[in-house]
Amino acid sequence: MSANDALRKIPVVVQSAGAARGGGLEWKRRAVQTAAILLLILVPITGVFRIDTGAGFVVLDRQIWFSDFFIVFGVWLALACLLVMFYSTLGTSFCGWVCPQNTLSAWANRQTVKYLGKRATIDWEGHEQSKVSSGKNKLRNWLILGGKLLLVAMLIALIPMLYFYPADAVWSFVILRDDPRITRSWYLIYSIFVLLALGNVAVMRYYLCRYTCVYRIWQFLFKTRQTLHITYDQSRSEECAKCNFCVTTCPVDIDPRNTLLYDSCTNCGECVTACDSLHKKAGVAGLLRFEFGERKVEGVRPSSNLTSLAQRAGWALPVFVLALGMMAWGMWQYQPYDFSVYRSEAWQGSKLQEYRISIAHKIYQRGVVNVRVEGLPKEMYTLAFTQAAFDTAERKDIILRISDALPPGVHSFMVRAQSAEGWRDSFRVQHFVGRS
Repeated sequence: MSANDALRKIPVVVQSAGAARGGGLEWKRRAVQTAAILLLILVPITGVFRIDTGAGFVVLDRQIWFSDFFIVFGVWLALACLLVMFYSTLGTSFCGWVCPQNTLSAWANRQTVKYLGKRATIDWEGHEQSKVSSGKNKLRNWLILGGKLLLVAMLIALIPMLYFYPADAVWSFVILRDDPRITRSWYLIYSIFVLLALGNVAVMRYYLCRYTCVYRIWQFLFKTRQTLHITYDQSRSEECAKCNFCVTTCPVDIDPRNTLLYDSCTNCGECVTACDSLHKKAGVAGLLRFEFGERKVEGVRPSSNLTSLAQRAGWALPVFVLALGMMAWGMWQYQPYDFSVYRSEAWQGSKLQEYRISIAHKIYQRGVVNVRVEGLPKEMYTLAFTQAAFDTAERKDIILRISDALPPGVHSFMVRAQSAEGWRDSFRVQHFVGRS
């Protein structure tokens, strides 16, 4: 038999990249990734959560101070429990299905392959050196790729700004509209964000996931024996003896047929989709699939020192319920205003003549607070004004001046504040007047 005849008898399967990526789990994963990025943008725009550089965290347009202990501690405790249970059940699925860093890295790699060739992506494992395809090494391709990466970096850089500045102010910044809230520092901050984002999508990509991601370390710490993972059907191993399609499609360059307890697998499912696409015409399932439960090595489940999911849930769920209770109690007891009275810096001789009434509005809405003094004759004090009007979350001070005609001794009086919504508070002051 001639060499040509032997070559003709080798079955050749032509599989387009689009077919492998477009079916099965891929469209679902893309939908989840898109939803995650949209959620990341909508959270600060809708006021669910953002950061006020002058006041701290803002939740549902309400400033959350550290004095709001039950809300602060309850939120962090609930988030910690949710993440622990997510690690324990779905493992690294967050990386493959939700994480924006992984989504952007995969997109950047696809664009690099499209314009510069398959070997142009950076291999951080060091198995092979990056090399631009000779047929695609053209100025036009470099400019298109660079332009796309820069545009995406500029868009990404706007997301963190939404968490620190009001959405309408960021929009004014984007369309170059005059806005008194926009200062020169905005341009410097935005430029830094753009450079960081560009360096990420152009160079770093999966390097951050593999070597610097704290979330990945936490996932390893909280794995259980039942954590979701990729499993391989060893009984049909002869079907893929000469095939490595799943390996070539893996974005983290591991062999999905031999996943380990601790490896770089992100549970993205691309290997499952690739394998299923080759077996689809035969009407059988692929050799790879997702599975909960203990891992099998050649059909045997090895012993493991990892805790079980039931044991993990046994303490995580009660703590989560406790955290929800703390959050509910904190929101029920939430005070929309902060009220205090303290000595002013104004002194006359050796006498304290003025007090400063400080009122902080903690909600990003309009508000009105009325102030009055009880326990002193009206002719013995003067209020700068008796009503504080707020357009948004802000702090205002009212000066209370004590008359020089107040007789010597200790005078106790009460400063009361009440809002139109029903909030009220009071502050008792002990004022001492010495003898001349």
